[in-house]
Amino acid sequence: MSATSSISKIMTLSMLAVSLAFGSVWAQSQRLDRIVALVEEDVILQSELDAAVAMIQMQFDSQQQSLPPRRVLEEQMLERLIRTRLEVQRAEQTGIRVSDTDLDRALEQIAGQNQMTLRQLRQAMEADGLDFLEFRRQIREEIMSQQLRSRVARSMDDITETEIDILLASDRFSGAEYDLSQIMIAVPESATPQQVQEAAATTQTVLDELAGGLAFSAAAMAYSQAPDALEGGAVGWRNLNALPPMFADALSALQPGEVSEPIRTPAGFLIVRVNDIREQAEVIVKEYQVRHLMIEPTELLDIRDVERRVADLHQRVAAGEPFEELARRHSTDETSANIGGLLNWFPADTYGRDFQFELSRLEIGELSQPFQTEMGWHFIRLEAVREADRTVEAMREAAREMLMSQKAEETVDRFLRRLRDEAYVEVRL
Repeated sequence: MSATSSISKIMTLSMLAVSLAFGSVWAQSQRLDRIVALVEEDVILQSELDAAVAMIQMQFDSQQQSLPPRRVLEEQMLERLIRTRLEVQRAEQTGIRVSDTDLDRALEQIAGQNQMTLRQLRQAMEADGLDFLEFRRQIREEIMSQQLRSRVARSMDDITETEIDILLASDRFSGAEYDLSQIMIAVPESATPQQVQEAAATTQTVLDELAGGLAFSAAAMAYSQAPDALEGGAVGWRNLNALPPMFADALSALQPGEVSEPIRTPAGFLIVRVNDIREQAEVIVKEYQVRHLMIEPTELLDIRDVERRVADLHQRVAAGEPFEELARRHSTDETSANIGGLLNWFPADTYGRDFQFELSRLEIGELSQPFQTEMGWHFIRLEAVREADRTVEAMREAAREMLMSQKAEETVDRFLRRLRDEAYVEVRL
């Protein structure tokens, strides 16, 4: 049930701030370099680990949260670096590449989020002793890792309408969303009885420490083997129906602040905390009914001729000729011409930003001025507006997204566990 973020999340602002603040740590660690892990044919250096641990320390210091001992942090962060390195290696093997243009765009986005230009970002990092080229490499690897996960997720089977119908008909579909955190004590796929017993004992130790007052986030950082361990196990908001039944059943009885009993999964033992709960609200949207006439340019009719023809038709409608008749005879919009140009009850932005801008300026019964879009020249008349309850449609779409998210998460997690289990890794920490 570990969270797999979307490609758009490249790096948080807090992590960037930490990178800047701990540039000197990176520079110092360069002089103390040694190999801390072999990952297939690659290596992870002490300097990489020191910089990564420093980032986590600064992030949690700023949030005034307690941290486990440094040795525990190093072990957790080294495991994250190992997994990232394996993902990058697999991405390269499968032909995933990040162009310099795409990388520069990602870096510009990070700089913009910090009210800087890319040049200012580089200057600020170098002023604090941080190697900008190394930072650039890390961002490239993060993008490659996310692209690999996305490709794996896309390999899953499509969600069928029958699956959606079954979920909607079930008594589990309530629309409730849970803000969750997790602690995963991993068990190998082909675990021996002794390995299972050891994992169960560790799980009980975690429960005892939580009962003794240890913060859940601190316990996650100390014990969890999920990818989100160093974020305090934060999973984020999940719809209860998007979770496998074993999780939904375990969580449905919990209130905010409560912790589940251990849940046995194929990946190991899972402890989940419910941070908050919210209900899905009704979805009320504004819908429009519009008459529409459009002329598209052709090889025989250039854009200036189109503009003149639309202007003439607009004048004729304004003078009182029936919009419906002119649309039937002249409009090149095949979806509406044969029904008199009628676009019947659609939500905002259905036909694009330019179309919606013109529509938003009209009163009921009012005719727009001719306007141009990528498709051609248009004019419209607003016939009616209504408020429509689209909760059912929204819930159906939510059900589809839930099932997709659940399947994608399971598919990616299974892939990553197998990737880690089958890899040659030697830890020298």
